[in-house]
Amino acid sequence: MELMVVGKNFEITQSIRDYLAKKIKKLTHHLPDIDEAKVEIHEEKTKSPEHRVSVQITIKSRGTLLRSEERSANAHTAIDAVIDVLGRRIERYKAKFEKKGRGPNSARHIPAVSENVTSRKDSFTPELVRIKRFTVKSMTVEDATEQMELLSHDFFLFVNGESGELNLIYRRKDGNYGLIETEIV
Repeated sequence: MELMVVGKNFEITQSIRDYLAKKIKKLTHHLPDIDEAKVEIHEEKTKSPEHRVSVQITIKSRGTLLRSEERSANAHTAIDAVIDVLGRRIERYKAKFEKKGRGPNSARHIPAVSENVTSRKDSFTPELVRIKRFTVKSMTVEDATEQMELLSHDFFLFVNGESGELNLIYRRKDGNYGLIETEIV
């Protein structure tokens, strides 16, 4: 397993790296096929001291991405919290696939996202500041909903396996889901 640790306004010490490696190793007991883990630790100057340090972990296992982010007053507490959330998310992920009879190792392959970020200029007009490119996979609406939940996103773009059309599923304010089907005119 490859472990990448990135800090923003935060110094990544060897003790933090060791602590992360130990905690992520515990996740391999629940999900043994973790290929890669990316950890981003941000320290921000906030009014609330209990939200100063943000830890985001994204793990990749057999092409499936699982992501979680937590905030706390210090790095160790935030790491513990995000590992707990990821552990629950992994268990929910495994339970869904076992319930469907697919088995624990039949995860759908979701492509990685590449990201190009451009800097924001000093102007008052909104501008495009981020472009993301990724390959969409064909899947059912149910699988797209599961992947959206695993990534903790509010929307997910995919090719509908039934219709072959590009669709977007999103979380509504009432907690339900909406589906946007494209129509070329």
